[in-house]
Amino acid sequence: MTGFIEDLLFSREHVWVRVDGVIATIGITDYAQEILGEILSVDLPSMDGYVEQDEPFGTIEAKKTTAELISPVSGDVISVNEDLSDDVGIVNSDPYNTGWMIVVAMSDTSELDELLDADEYGDFVEEEERGR
Repeated sequence: MTGFIEDLLFSREHVWVRVDGVIATIGITDYAQEILGEILSVDLPSMDGYVEQDEPFGTIEAKKTTAELISPVSGDVISVNEDLSDDVGIVNSDPYNTGWMIVVAMSDTSELDELLDADEYGDFVEEEERGR
């Protein structure tokens, strides 16, 4: 699999996390945006909101379906990617950089232990594709 960025962690719900201390930048994986197809809109939490690990933090609407965005970590939302309201297509074109969705100040960094590294996520995606 190509396109994975080695400094990221991944959830089994196809959400990535870039960690810097207790700050987590969150977005959907390239695999997720491929499966969803063209992204039409995203509904994200407001700044100063709170997200909980394994709970929805928003929704993403695509041509094929609408899906919940499941948070990989818990914490306070300290930034929301406002650029997505102007050009949601950047989620499709650059999901790991300019297509990020929210930034969270994590309340419990031990939750990161439940996430997958790039190799583990690649294996997980391969297993999921075999099951399709």
